Amino acid sequence: AIQNQAKIGLHTVSGRCRSTLRNSGLNVTCVCLFIYIFFSFITVIRAKISSEKVVPASDDPLDTHKMIRYEIKQIKMFKGFEKLKDVQYVYTPFDSSLCGVKLEANNKKQYLLTGQILKDGKVFIHLCNYIEPWDDLSLSQKKSLNQRYQMGCGCKITTCYMVPCSITAPNECLWTDWLIERKLYGHQAKHYACIKRSDGTCSWYRGGPPPEKEFIDISEP
Repeated sequence: AIQNQAKIGLHTVSGRCRSTLRNSGLNVTCVCLFIYIFFSFITVIRAKISSEKVVPASDDPLDTHKMIRYEIKQIKMFKGFEKLKDVQYVYTPFDSSLCGVKLEANNKKQYLLTGQILKDGKVFIHLCNYIEPWDDLSLSQKKSLNQRYQMGCGCKITTCYMVPCSITAPNECLWTDWLIERKLYGHQAKHYACIKRSDGTCSWYRGGPPPEKEFIDISEP
């Protein structure tokens, strides 16, 4: 699995992704916040990686940084179509110390990719984004991409790292994977979605078709 995940349960969270590069005795580290998918990323797509190429990070001849440009075959766009109709390339830093992500090209593997659309129209991805092989997603996650996460607009995910922890507003859902399993993307993230109810409150909902009356109490997952 890729070294990151986010909001599928998908949230606004503050977990950490850390990748360390040792060079000449120095530690250069990628540190970022974990985020719940649909609330935080500009584009969410399902795609295959056709090829990769190392390219300059900018047009500045003095800039020595490199990027990896992945050519992709877009299968479906879940979010971002109001800005881009089709994505042909995604870009990531060449160095893992800058949160660059390595994907497998020229095979049948499909990925769920989330990223940001830059001012020049390029799609930028990194280890802080949610990037996962499509086959590794749970059935609940796949259904939620098509049916439920858009129903979470207006909800906020609060990550619980230690007790006591609680929500502070009725539109919050408490994310407890780290507290219970010592990992951010455990059972709750894979099988639950935070959904806004008709009364404006938010609560976890598990699997199946779009919710009607069946909601999980916030303390249960």
